[in-house]
Amino acid sequence: MSEPHSEDTSQVHAKTEPANSESGVHVTPPVGEPVAKIKPGQLPRPEKTEPRKILWQHVFVLSAVHLISLFALIPWLFTWSGLTVAILGHFVFGMLGITIGYHRLLTHRGFTCPKWFEYALATMGMFNLQDSPARWVAIHRLHHRFSDQQGDTHSPLVSFLWGHVGWILYRHKDTVRTIRYAKYVPDLLRDPYYRRLERNNGWFTVFLVHAIVIVAIGAVVGYLNGGVNEAIRYAASWAVWGVAVRTVFVLHGTWSVNSLTHMFGYRNYETRDQSTNNWLVALIAHGEGWHNNHHADPRSAAHGHRWWEFDMSWWVIRFLEGIGLAGNLVRPKSWASKK
Repeated sequence: MSEPHSEDTSQVHAKTEPANSESGVHVTPPVGEPVAKIKPGQLPRPEKTEPRKILWQHVFVLSAVHLISLFALIPWLFTWSGLTVAILGHFVFGMLGITIGYHRLLTHRGFTCPKWFEYALATMGMFNLQDSPARWVAIHRLHHRFSDQQGDTHSPLVSFLWGHVGWILYRHKDTVRTIRYAKYVPDLLRDPYYRRLERNNGWFTVFLVHAIVIVAIGAVVGYLNGGVNEAIRYAASWAVWGVAVRTVFVLHGTWSVNSLTHMFGYRNYETRDQSTNNWLVALIAHGEGWHNNHHADPRSAAHGHRWWEFDMSWWVIRFLEGIGLAGNLVRPKSWASKK
């Protein structure tokens, strides 16, 4: 989430530099140089977060969605349909929107697809309360450029809590406004669709609309099952389970990639950072937990490089390729070297 602002983005694309190794997709440090191993707590916070300023809008919104999710503990609010919507949302919105859309497509261009389908994936990404496509991509490209260095936006080597969620709650001067992070996403901000989402936190409006639609559908399902009283119960159930619980689960899946996979796991490659492969994060985040593989070969649309490293997102992308919705898939360089 970015600070609320009413910014004219109509000329942002004219001020950005061309997409290249510094501002485009190829932003990870080279593989093969020795890792300077440091422990959590030894890395200073990014200089661009000083002087420290809490983003109270972020605190309020994230606290609210977590508090609403706790209503799942109330038995009256449980419905099997609400749980089903939550599970489906995790796979459809979380995987297609974030891991495939925001990450492997928009950030790294690991495959190509029709523009309308790209917009659909990006729109589903906004259903997860993880900011606009442009800002999410900018932050992730910054992470690759400075991974586990002081310039990293969310390294857990500052602290686990910082790497997991703390970084979201403090202003970062390079990511707080579109005009500041435009240089990292010139490819996106040349597109009117993505520029429009930057105005007045348009992406957050998309999130709210999707939540209202889910709750409304829940009310209709409840009404058909038992009249007005059930309409109220089902609407509340779908709000809690289908929106809040699912959103919180997807948030922590993404945040675990930022935190846990730079602290716990094994390494297939020597990279400049301390990225690892973590099977648990790979399981809950649709293959994103094979993070050391990803840092070694960031453009690859496949994050699981060894046969046992199951990457659901990769197989979904392969399926999309099979039905003509994805093409030019970037495969791991290590696969080519084994042929």
